[in-house]
This record gives sequence, structure tokens and C-alpha cells, in this order.
Amino acid sequence: MPLRITLAGSTGWVGKALVEAIAAADDLELVGAVSRNAAGRDAGEAAGLPRIGVAVSATLEEALQVPSDVVIDYTKPGSVKGHALTALSRGRSVVIGTSGLSADDYAEIDRHALHAERGVLAAGNFSITATLLRRFALEAARYVPDVEVIDYASAPKPDTPSGTARELAELLSDIRQPATTRPVGELTGVRETRGGALGAKEPVQVHSLRMPSFVLSCEAVFGADNERLVIRHDAGSSAAPYVAGTLLAARRVFSFIGLKRGLDAVMD
Repeated sequence: MPLRITLAGSTGWVGKALVEAIAAADDLELVGAVSRNAAGRDAGEAAGLPRIGVAVSATLEEALQVPSDVVIDYTKPGSVKGHALTALSRGRSVVIGTSGLSADDYAEIDRHALHAERGVLAAGNFSITATLLRRFALEAARYVPDVEVIDYASAPKPDTPSGTARELAELLSDIRQPATTRPVGELTGVRETRGGALGAKEPVQVHSLRMPSFVLSCEAVFGADNERLVIRHDAGSSAAPYVAGTLLAARRVFSFIGLKRGLDAVMD
């Protein structure tokens, strides 16, 4: 029996690509789609594809009236937590591709997932190569304590930092040793130029650039005595890199209960 998917954000940049990929997969079935702007239309047509016989709903609650197994969410930071809690309360597992959630948001989602005995897999970036950036950076942080994160995106992107950078910084904070650089609180001048600190244990400075010509890039910069290591991921203009990782997450989100962050949590 195919895995039944409800897709929130079906007319977005990644959402349209997911509609096409799900329709083409033998083991997946799109049974619900959510987009306020396209409510009532066929989900395939709304994504610029042939009709697939699935009507777009205005709300997730409406879409969940049709039985499904997993909800994939690519909407907006202000909506995704509510969507996740609603999906869990209706017995669905959840894949979150939307960025911008805080550590407190994820903690609340985790509590609800454990109570519902369902899995939630969330990632700031479902790209395979972005996942490798994170894996390699976490390994480097075990040996080099001084690390900062730089996040690049297009001028209109509203959230800072990106989900990729936020997630990376929070994870680095958990495993790095104390930095040898001068604490921001001891600096003079304009302290804001040192970026924002993220992470609960050993906070990591994060710097966000927003300007034309960038799509999405993220780099971890490590500094040691007389040497430096930079690990960087650059995304192109296509949503294709995120599709394969998202569908892998959907297929494997049933293998655990509670919240896991990052695609590497389910990669072999």
C-alpha cells in the first residue's frame, strides 16, 4: 500500500516540486494538499502539472479529513508549529521542511510527538550535500573550538538566520569546547557586528547576509593557531536537491517516536 501524504505548502517553491515527485513515485500517494491561494483547484494544475485528482484545501484541518499517514510541511514559520501539533493530534507523523522555528518550538513539538507516539523529522535543509556540511562541521568541532557560521541568502528572504544556519549553530553549541576568542561582552565599538549568538551550551556567533545574487549558502568557519578550515554549502536555483531528502524523511519518519532534527538522523 502506498504511503499516503498530505502536503502543506503545495504551491510553494519546494511544494510544487514535491507534488510532481510524489505523483511519479510508485510507493507514495498524494491524498491531500494545502494552499490558501489555490484552494479548490486541482493540486497538479496548481503546481503547473497535469491534473492528479486531488483538490487543494485552504487549511490543514480540512485536508486531514482525508486519511493519510504523514504530513509534509513547507509553509511559513508562523504556521508550521500549529500544523505539526494538529497533525500529531490527528495521528499523523510529520516531516518539517520549514525553517525559522526556535529551540522552544521544537521542544514543544517533541513533547506532543512523544505523547502521540508518532515521529517528527525536522530539518532546516533536506539537501543531501547540506546534510553532509552539518556532519563534517560537527566532526570538526570536536577538535577545533573556535567556530562561527555565515549564512547567505537572497535579498527578500525574511527570516534570519536561515534554518540551515540556525540548526547548525545550535548543534555546534552542544559539542564544541569554549572559544578562545574574546567574549562579545568585552568588546568595544558596535558589538552587533559580531553577529548573533545561538545555542544553549557554548553559543556560536552567526552572521546573516541578505543581498541580490545569492540563493542559499551556509558556511562554518573554524580557526586554530596558524590554520583555518571553511566548510561551505551552496544551493542552486532549483528545488530538486530538497525533494529527494524530504521524501527519504517521509519514508523513514515511522522508524522512531518523538522529534529528530536533521536528515542525517535517518541516514544509514
